[in-house]
Amino acid sequence: MSTAIQDLVHPLWDELSDFEASQPVKAAAHLMSRLCCLAEAANATWAGAIRFDANNMKDPLQGWRVGAVQALHPVVPHPDEGHFKEILRIWDRREIDPSFLLPLRDVGTFRTYSFRRELPAEWFESAFYQRHYGSVGTHDAVFVAFPLNEGCESHFGFYSGRTFADEEILLLAYALRGIKWFHRHLMLASGLTVANAPLTAAERKVLQLLLTRASEKEIGRQVGVATSTAHQHVTSIFRKFGVRSRAELMSLWLNPGG
Repeated sequence: MSTAIQDLVHPLWDELSDFEASQPVKAAAHLMSRLCCLAEAANATWAGAIRFDANNMKDPLQGWRVGAVQALHPVVPHPDEGHFKEILRIWDRREIDPSFLLPLRDVGTFRTYSFRRELPAEWFESAFYQRHYGSVGTHDAVFVAFPLNEGCESHFGFYSGRTFADEEILLLAYALRGIKWFHRHLMLASGLTVANAPLTAAERKVLQLLLTRASEKEIGRQVGVATSTAHQHVTSIFRKFGVRSRAELMSLWLNPGG
């Protein structure tokens, strides 16, 4: 890896380490924003993928589902991650598009894949591309996949109005290859990796506050629900992670092998 890329990436790793465990969304947004600047990308996403049924030979997507997604910028006119969630709903319906098969190549290994390098020219004339990418100015997309175990992967995507250069892809890969701890934190914060079921959107908000000193009353106030509802969310989070207290929950973030 070139010294120039290392000099750009290493300070970013230091910045990430300064975020608290309770700030996964903010930390991911910071990472995506900085990498978009470095690679001259217009937008970025993070997605946590989990494998529910690896033995279903009839499933062309090998049992993979996306359990959580975060976009750096919403795509007009969709609020929040609505644009990307629309694509994921098509994924879940198993209406297979060639772009869906790219992340399955060499699954289980650290890898990059991109539209312009790996999809045929005719795909860029397809209705799928025109509706979901071309119509919002996406000419090319690069993805970096980080496997955490055989059934859990962290994927970052970057979108541009031009073709990504090889040096930019190398930079993105290097930046995301050296932070396994951060990929793991993002998966944990979404209720993936060690939880027996993905967290709901409300539970993810509560989890971020659970990792601070906030009481259940304060959590309820910040999330905008009654204290009793906040308590129900806390109980559900503990059950999904198989823990009985905040201390045990926090230990999952501190235990690299958890």
